[in-house]
Amino acid sequence: MDTSGGGGTAAGGAAQIQGMATHGGRYGIVCAAVSSDTGEEVAIKKIGNAFDNHIDAKRTLREIKLLRHMDHENILAIKDLIRPPRRDDFKDVYIVTELMDTDLHQIIRSNQSLTDDHCQYFLYQLLRGLKYVHSANVLHRDLKPSNLFLNANCDLKIADFGLARTTSETDLMTEYVVTRWYRAPELLLNCSQYTAAIDVWSVGCILGEIITRQPLFPGRDYIQQLKLITELIGSPDDSSLGFLRSDNARRYMKQLPQYPRQDFRLRFRNMSDGAVDLLERMLVFDPSRRITVDEALHHPYLASLHDINEEPTCPAPFSFDFEQPSFTEEHMKELIWRETLAFNPDPPY
Repeated sequence: MDTSGGGGTAAGGAAQIQGMATHGGRYGIVCAAVSSDTGEEVAIKKIGNAFDNHIDAKRTLREIKLLRHMDHENILAIKDLIRPPRRDDFKDVYIVTELMDTDLHQIIRSNQSLTDDHCQYFLYQLLRGLKYVHSANVLHRDLKPSNLFLNANCDLKIADFGLARTTSETDLMTEYVVTRWYRAPELLLNCSQYTAAIDVWSVGCILGEIITRQPLFPGRDYIQQLKLITELIGSPDDSSLGFLRSDNARRYMKQLPQYPRQDFRLRFRNMSDGAVDLLERMLVFDPSRRITVDEALHHPYLASLHDINEEPTCPAPFSFDFEQPSFTEEHMKELIWRETLAFNPDPPY
């Protein structure tokens, strides 16, 4: 069974696990497993030495709390959080989620034929899940093919919320090395006031990659990343730079080589007209002019799948209040212990 290592698959009865297949990643090791209680196939992500540094501890706590808050068909469901034997002495965290067969990165890199119907269905599910995420006042901030899990029925689930933030409290993302290829121009230019539009840009990059089977903007560094973007969508004019509060950022963009906009229909010859039109509306330099998730769901390209009554929003906004700057790794360990009790309330013997 194929699981993705980079994101976070995991799930099932914590007590006894049988028949594991292991897959490693930069952030944790994922094992496929079977719950001896229910017989359900699940996945367990082990985050080793989770409290060695403040950033990893915060990321782990954030992902657990977000997965517990979310309840949507297109978001990976947390099933269990394995409780350590001792409250005061544990180093590793085990997150149990539903098991998926593969991820979109593996599918794109495979020889699997992908039709326009596949593309529509993947994109619709991604936007449907993202509508729910954004309605909880959460930005994912790290959408990429390897964080989108799939099963044999082509059901798609968004995973890895370790970098998520609230829509009202953004930051410069200096604490993590995030995948550059899917990052919106405003993030590449260190714009501190970014919005849900950053996730829409990532969706556009993913849409283009599904069709071309290659990353759209595989920059080696930030400079080349912006160059690749402007080579495709054209260099921004003054009106498209209005969102930049930094004079330095505006000056930087002005001194870059100027490129005309490419004809998307020629660049993406294998893409249907509807998909090209939607892609053009997603890959817009100015975030205020970028199509929103809700508008994208109403786009004609997704008309055969779109049903507003089947696209729920989150009933309550998510709160990041637990992320106090003064919290130490020990504080976060205590909070994660409390999260395990929500799944396993009986005290260990």
